[in-house]
Amino acid sequence: MIIVHHLNHSRSQRVLWALEELDLPYQVVRYERDPATQLAPPALKVIHRLGKSPVIEDDGLVLAELGAIIEYLVRTHGNGRLAPPAGDRAAQACYSHWMHYAEGSAMLPILLRLYTSRLGDGAAPLQPRIASEMANHLGYMNAELAQGPWFLGETFTAADIQMSFPIETALTAPDAAERFPHLADFLTRIQSRPAYRAAVEKGGPYRYDRGA
Repeated sequence: MIIVHHLNHSRSQRVLWALEELDLPYQVVRYERDPATQLAPPALKVIHRLGKSPVIEDDGLVLAELGAIIEYLVRTHGNGRLAPPAGDRAAQACYSHWMHYAEGSAMLPILLRLYTSRLGDGAAPLQPRIASEMANHLGYMNAELAQGPWFLGETFTAADIQMSFPIETALTAPDAAERFPHLADFLTRIQSRPAYRAAVEKGGPYRYDRGA
């Protein structure tokens, strides 16, 4: 049985979604953020030294870091599901790009926007650069999704799961859905998937402004 150490309003929601898509049995151990600081509780440090979520346990293995977890689940338990064929070099390269881009490049300006929004006027000098980077990345993702419903074209993969949170978070900005309609359509598609809805039911609703 896979155990998911799940923090409310966090990126671990994507682990639950991946498990639902793979139709794997799992157990959820819940943790709640401190209502004042929004930080994870000290109990998570007992599971993994970083004290972050997500963390999974699987047959004695303890694994942190979202991208690594999803790649492990797909590779170990997927039986070919949620990944492109091993012999398709181009598709594999594209898949790897989006799996790493989500938490590497895409999340940086989103996190900067989130954190500086709490600083008031003190963050004003940074806002033009952050807005420029947000537009750059959202425009890139929007253009890619203009070519097909998923990040690998016609095939839904774990890369779409990985990319969901940056897009969900970014589209909370005013008029973002209108400016980037292919991203808005992507959200409609993912949020209508039965596995996505099942994961939210088990993990609980989450606020994108706290999932960092």
